[in-house]
Amino acid sequence: MESLVVQGTRVCVPEIADYEVRRELLRANKLQGIARLDLVKNAIGYLPITTAIMLKAADLWAQARRVGLPTADPKALDCDVILAAQALEMNGIVATENVGHLKRFVEARAWRDIV
Repeated sequence: MESLVVQGTRVCVPEIADYEVRRELLRANKLQGIARLDLVKNAIGYLPITTAIMLKAADLWAQARRVGLPTADPKALDCDVILAAQALEMNGIVATENVGHLKRFVEARAWRDIV
């Protein structure tokens, strides 16, 4: 991540990713982890969820189910489609360990493979 930032690549923490990481840190009472998450977010930037992003996420969710390729349980929030919608909003690449689900919607790569 640091090398991408040094190269001038825009890197940011999507709000939905912050939510997924933060909720577990809070559950486990990992205060240092929360502080580090806040430092990273403040250092590189933050991509908030907007109404347009949520509308796009709903569309992606529906499309995936129509073709029989859901990315989560039907009653789940499905953070993958929200993350994909956020990446589409900024014409970005998702750095993830869950390439399989996300590449259906947006360019996604293992974070180790992004250079």
